[in-house]
Amino acid sequence: MRYRRKNEKVVTAEQKERLAALYRDRGTCSFDEPLAAHTTFRIGGPADVYLVPADEEQLAETVRLLTELNVRCTLLGNGSNVLVADEGIRGAVLKLEDKPGRMEFTEGPDGSVRAEVSAGTSLSGFAREACERGLAAMEYATGIPGTVGGGIVMNAGAYGGEIRDTLTEVTVLTKEGEIVTLPAEELKLSYRYSVIPERGYIVLCAVFTLVPGDREAIRAKVLELSAKRRDKQPLEYPSAGSTFKRPEGYFAGKLIEDAGLRGYTVGGAQVSEKHCGFVINKGGATCADVKALIRDVQRIVFENSGVELEPEVKFLS
Repeated sequence: MRYRRKNEKVVTAEQKERLAALYRDRGTCSFDEPLAAHTTFRIGGPADVYLVPADEEQLAETVRLLTELNVRCTLLGNGSNVLVADEGIRGAVLKLEDKPGRMEFTEGPDGSVRAEVSAGTSLSGFAREACERGLAAMEYATGIPGTVGGGIVMNAGAYGGEIRDTLTEVTVLTKEGEIVTLPAEELKLSYRYSVIPERGYIVLCAVFTLVPGDREAIRAKVLELSAKRRDKQPLEYPSAGSTFKRPEGYFAGKLIEDAGLRGYTVGGAQVSEKHCGFVINKGGATCADVKALIRDVQRIVFENSGVELEPEVKFLS
């Protein structure tokens, strides 16, 4: 997939007709689809073309056709960790989310369990299923929004756990339309990073290696972390999750609070009074509101502490 050029034209009627034909009997194809309904921030203008493939075969066909038509493609999982422009997204938005998703668990000779999970599966849903089976090391993910594929792309993590801790291999669709399986090491996973976006890969499924643990201890850990999330995170408001990456040696929320920005508001966007590391949509927030607030927070925090905050949320346009 290529990046959008400045002033790139919207999708033509002929291109739309070709895409609609591919989706005539299966999947979903719509035009000028409002993306606010498809993001956890509840912010975003329309996509020229909105595509939801029915299966991996149709996904591969879609990627090949978009490449042939020279139509820019933007991937979207469940819409967390993203901020969509008020003007929307030019080109095609490819929605990758399975409901309820595909999960297969196979016990190995050494007692470990191989979990093969489709990329569009809810990450928290996969984590809950693993925990219900008494499999340890996924407790941290039971409250993380997003899909397994999206979690792999950014090496999602919380409360001391990360995707890379248990990921074994990933099957991806290349920008040439080929399906290849890669060992986790090739993804160069680090804090909120993988090579997947820069290589133009689309994650199709992944294999995790999990180890059985004490079922009651695992459930207790899940309940503990779930309670922490409810108590400390503004789950009652739309947001993209944590807005800023954790600066080395610091916590973004603490830096923002120390700068006197708890509850700081621009339009409908606000620094959460519950947890300063979250920017929330208090009602009617626009992308412009959120971007202005983020810039203000970065400037004021730097003036106060000398620390530069880097957004974790991805900006899509």
